[in-house]
Amino acid sequence: MEQLTLFSSIVGGLILATSALFLLFFNGKIAGISGILYGLTKVHLSKEYWQVSFILGLIVSPFFSAMLGFHLPTQIDLSWEAMSIGGLLVGLGTKLGSGCTSGHGICGIGRLSIRSIIATSIFMLTAMFTVFLLKFVS
Repeated sequence: MEQLTLFSSIVGGLILATSALFLLFFNGKIAGISGILYGLTKVHLSKEYWQVSFILGLIVSPFFSAMLGFHLPTQIDLSWEAMSIGGLLVGLGTKLGSGCTSGHGICGIGRLSIRSIIATSIFMLTAMFTVFLLKFVS
């Protein structure tokens, strides 16, 4: 598995921030991935083409980043069962938290939303507790 570097972390953060700012300034929309996906289930695609474009951009961006020398991990050391349970828990947390890490953590904190600051703090504490349990208790 490839190691994250300071450079790749900064570049990734800048790309996320830039895309969130572009979506906010040019469309007046928040770049919360769960909200965008949920919105696709409720609207006519001809009216909200930006949602389809945003999701397609997420899907194709790894191919463009590979041309720049960045690569996604090629091996994940988890079973399908563990990943499925994790995905379900993330979905449940997204529903309970009224949004996902991108909506609260990137966009909400950037707008100084108290609700997003609290939600992101809970996300981070839960992640730290989970890593502690998996690394040191199990």
